[in-house]
Amino acid sequence: MPSTKIAADLKIPLIEMRNVTVSRNDRKILDSISLKICKGENIAIIGPNGSGKSSLVKVITGDYRPRADNRNMVFRIRGKETWNLFDLRSLLGIVSGDLQLDYNRDISGFEVVLSGFFSSIGIYSNHKVKPEMIHTVYEVMKFLEISHLSDKLISEMSTGEARRILIGRALVHDPHILVLDEPANSLDMKSHHQFRELTRRVASYGKSIVLVTHDLGDIIPEIKRVVLLKDGKVFADGGKDEILSEENLSLLFGLPVKVARNNGYYHAIY
Repeated sequence: MPSTKIAADLKIPLIEMRNVTVSRNDRKILDSISLKICKGENIAIIGPNGSGKSSLVKVITGDYRPRADNRNMVFRIRGKETWNLFDLRSLLGIVSGDLQLDYNRDISGFEVVLSGFFSSIGIYSNHKVKPEMIHTVYEVMKFLEISHLSDKLISEMSTGEARRILIGRALVHDPHILVLDEPANSLDMKSHHQFRELTRRVASYGKSIVLVTHDLGDIIPEIKRVVLLKDGKVFADGGKDEILSEENLSLLFGLPVKVARNNGYYHAIY
C-alpha cells in the first residue's frame, strides 16, 4: 500500500487551471481557460495559428501571468499557486523551435544537454557541475541514442539532430512534465519519424507529455486526450477518438477536414 503522502500526491494535479485569462496589449489571448493535467497523463493541445497554444505554454512556464482580477481564477502547479521561476522550470522539460534558436553560439551537444540542469543556454563559470550530473548526461544521451552527437556543435547539427538533443536537455533533470511546443516544425519526413519514435520511447517510461501542435500527425498513439483551442478558448476537451472528429476539426480550422487513421496515428486531409 502506498503511504498516505504518496497517495495524496497522486491526487494532486500536475497542472490545474480554472478561468485563467491572459491579456497582452489590452487584448485577451487566453479567455477563461480551464484545464487539468494529472500525473502520467499525455495530452495534445491542438489549434490553428493564433489560437493561444503558445500562450498557454508560456502560462505553464511562468513567462505569462494570468490576470488577477478574477476571484474565481485558479492556477496551480502541483498544488502550489506561487513558484520561484527557477524551481518551476525544474519541474518542466521544454522543447521548442524557439529554444533551438536561442542556441546561437558554438555549444556541443553534451553541453546543451548538461545545461538542462541549470535552465540555461550553455554552461557558465558560476555553474557548479557535479560528477553525478555528468553521469546523468551520459545516461540520458545513451537512452535517447544521441551519444554520437556529444561533441558535435549544435550550430552544425541538422534540425532533427538538434531537436533530439533538446529532448535530452529537457529530460536530464527528470522533470515531471515534458512540454513539446510545435516540436516537428521544419523537420523533414525522416526526422519527423525519428522524433515521433523518440517521443514514444519517453512516453513509455511514464513521463507526462504535453504536446502543442497544429498537425494531427504529431500525435503519438500514447496520447489519449486532446484539447482543441480556438480564439483563446477551449473549444473541446476529451478522449482522442471523440475529439478528433471531422466535424470538430472542420469547425476548428474553418474548412472541410477529413480524418484518416493509420497504425494509431491520425492525419487531416483537406
